[in-house]
Amino acid sequence: MEPAPGPQEKYQLITRNLQEVLGEEKLLSILQERELRIYWGTATTGKPHVAYFVPMSKIADFLKAGCEVTILFADLHAYLDNMKAPWELLELRTRYYEHVIKAMLESIGVPLDRLKFVRGTDYQLSKEYTLDVYRLSSVVTQHDAKKAGAEVVKQVEHPLLSGLLYPGLQALDEEYLKVDAQFGGVDQRKIFTFAEKYLPSLGYAKRVHLMNPMVPGLTGSKMSSSEEDSKIDLLDRKEDVKKKLKKAFCEPGNVENNGVLSFIKHVLFPLKSEFVVLREEKWGGNKTYTDYEALEKDFAEQVVHPGDLKNSVEVALNKLLDPIREKFNCPELKKLSSAAYPNPSKAKPGEKGTKNSEPEEVIPSRLDIRVGKVISVEKHPDADSLYVEKIDVGEAEPRTVVSGLVQFVPKEQLQDRLVVLLCNLKPQKMRGVESQGMVLCASSVGEPRQVEPLDPPAGCCAGERIYVEGYEGGEPDEELKPKKKVFEKLQADFRVSEDCVAQWKQRNFLTKLGRVSCKSLKGGTIS
Repeated sequence: MEPAPGPQEKYQLITRNLQEVLGEEKLLSILQERELRIYWGTATTGKPHVAYFVPMSKIADFLKAGCEVTILFADLHAYLDNMKAPWELLELRTRYYEHVIKAMLESIGVPLDRLKFVRGTDYQLSKEYTLDVYRLSSVVTQHDAKKAGAEVVKQVEHPLLSGLLYPGLQALDEEYLKVDAQFGGVDQRKIFTFAEKYLPSLGYAKRVHLMNPMVPGLTGSKMSSSEEDSKIDLLDRKEDVKKKLKKAFCEPGNVENNGVLSFIKHVLFPLKSEFVVLREEKWGGNKTYTDYEALEKDFAEQVVHPGDLKNSVEVALNKLLDPIREKFNCPELKKLSSAAYPNPSKAKPGEKGTKNSEPEEVIPSRLDIRVGKVISVEKHPDADSLYVEKIDVGEAEPRTVVSGLVQFVPKEQLQDRLVVLLCNLKPQKMRGVESQGMVLCASSVGEPRQVEPLDPPAGCCAGERIYVEGYEGGEPDEELKPKKKVFEKLQADFRVSEDCVAQWKQRNFLTKLGRVSCKSLKGGTIS
């Protein structure tokens, strides 16, 4: 039996791979006297994906360090965050989270009997907690509440009061769960500093805060439940895992914003203390790395090829996912999964996937707009004014798109160009050729008419999601229904700003690398 770790060893285990610790002295002081009491909370909103293995891996570290760990299923928070979990689905999604988080922990060998599981509504509706919410609201300014939630609470054009309550509840959770420390992503930092500022005003102690870095998704941006291509679902089939990893951003020698390398660093290495790169003998055979820095160095120097790295991660990841898939293969959990996350396309008119009969919101996140790369351009065989383009949007095959750009853009200016493609219009035939998308362009207001394709920022990858500022979340519609005219209603407010930036209601079109623009058509329309 291994000897129990001392205070310094515990500190190293607790803080390894973290981006920041607020309250280091207090943490060391507690470890000198007793075991640390810590909690991690997760709002029960979108389906958990493989990035959730990052906090799970840290929870394993906390247990190795002897910590008393509580996992909070923050169901009330899920509702307060712009109703990301509708009230009628709240119970179902919380049950789904309980099953899937426990299955994840079991798959990495974490003993569940050493963890405490709590639902927010178990105590957040009590008289004492409610009174503290009112006490807190009497000292917190609107400015501080809004600032605290800026990185976590969904930002929308007309914010709800519930989003201002969210940070205060998360601060109070520290007191009501009787912990010394809270653990979360670095995106929670403003809420953590909010808690440190305001809990003492109610007579409660300031807690320690431990922050993980934000792990890039497969597209190079944050891995998100609402961005399909950025994440691998825990129940994805093996062929889906292969397909998504194949499309993942993993440029040779580039270690920045590399989601594949980050997953190895923050999940696979801490679990196994080693990582095996699988290669054919003619490329040097398998190589075992016992520290991450050596692997990163070899990748940066292009000793390790992106294809071999992806294949090796695929094998290791499927070993983690297999027990979860097996657990959710039973009829009871299949039924729970489909009930908690109903398919929007199967909803009755006006329902948008739930029993809520309110009119559908016409918001930009319903549009599936992506960066595309033009692979080939040909004149339409039966129409002199039309091009037929093959455009790569990060899928297994390029899309065929018909565009009326012959009079405005020379063929050679389109070839190999990055464009902005609307991908979820219903495919339609244009003079006998089916078009599977629309290239978005800026148009001049006066005569003679000028047209310029919109330009994504340099360095973008084909398939990268383009969104409107403030509407980063939300799943796009699988297919826009022509009768509902969602695109037409939104497009009425598309404009080019005076500095040539594409906008909707004066909010910029963005990718993770910056703003979408056009070359010169200030004040133009977009279609």
